[in-house]
Amino acid sequence: MIAHRVVRNPKFSWLLPGTIPSLLIFCNFSSTWSMKKDPALESALSRNRRWIVNNQLKNIILRCPNQATPVRFLQKKFKTLDLKGKAPNWIKKYPRCFETFMQENEPWCRLTKRMMALVEEEEIVKSGQEPVLVERLAKFLMLSKDRRINAMKFNEFKRNFGFPDDYFISIIPKYPELFRVINFSGKRNGLEIELLSWDPNLALSFLERKVQEEGKESPSFQCLLPLTWKKSWEKFIEFNESPYISPYAELPNENFKEKRDVGLIHEILSLTLWKKASIVKLGHFKREFILPDRLDIMLMKHPGIFYVSNRYQIHTVVLREGYSGSELIDKDPLVIVKDKFGELMQEGLHEYNRRRCALNLEKKKQNLIPR
Repeated sequence: MIAHRVVRNPKFSWLLPGTIPSLLIFCNFSSTWSMKKDPALESALSRNRRWIVNNQLKNIILRCPNQATPVRFLQKKFKTLDLKGKAPNWIKKYPRCFETFMQENEPWCRLTKRMMALVEEEEIVKSGQEPVLVERLAKFLMLSKDRRINAMKFNEFKRNFGFPDDYFISIIPKYPELFRVINFSGKRNGLEIELLSWDPNLALSFLERKVQEEGKESPSFQCLLPLTWKKSWEKFIEFNESPYISPYAELPNENFKEKRDVGLIHEILSLTLWKKASIVKLGHFKREFILPDRLDIMLMKHPGIFYVSNRYQIHTVVLREGYSGSELIDKDPLVIVKDKFGELMQEGLHEYNRRRCALNLEKKKQNLIPR
């Protein structure tokens, strides 16, 4: 039997930006997606996807010397960002975020002054968010079976909670009374983050806290479907009749397993910034949270609570309760800053489209002139 090692002063270069290994997982998703499309939530996912790509480009540029890079370097990164086309064309679409200039006889790219101002604002917000991040991590670990999570798996999920890239060395070592890093296997990918102290004040789910605030008797799920979805409503009412099982409590018996699983996913999504997550990444934690083999099927059985989308071939689950139309209801301070980034993107995109339309009109006029 291998004794576990407590890692006190780790040099985890593999967890730092630019050196993160990919966690490969193969999931056999159902080829049939029968959930009816929700235009508002699809719009939110589309907007968020563009933001994610530009945020990744922003981070790549910020990590470069002098915070500038040749455009050809960004082109090489397009495959890892799952983007097609040419980098110069993408950059031109967002002139309020990125600007190009010539250096060493080739085009380079850097962030605009307005974009850099938002980067500084984001850093200020992040510095004040550390207590919130520590609480999120503690709750996430409290949800797990053994109160510990594989570090590599969490590394793939960290941005959902708003953690910085260097959280492993900038946050966790500051709280030795709460967390420690252990390694049962002795392998590099065997590192785990373990919770050392259970806080009963944190062992309340989003729904349980909501009941307390509203003065209601007991927590229950909400169904946010049109009343015309009669069969779905009937199934939801039947499902909701049984008692709510807190994801922080022990499972009474296997008859309540699905009720607890739904509550667990509801709670995890409630902890995320955008109340959504990749189903594949949630599946990484199957062992830690004792999730069902076909998580996607379970989620689709509850369309009033969760919205499942395969937009961009990225299987995503959204907590319906977290949105009003296409807008997130409760916005984390970090999301508010990121929304400003999104507004800057849209402003630049509108400018790009106006210029392109004007150019097309001019070309049409030129073609109509007799030669």
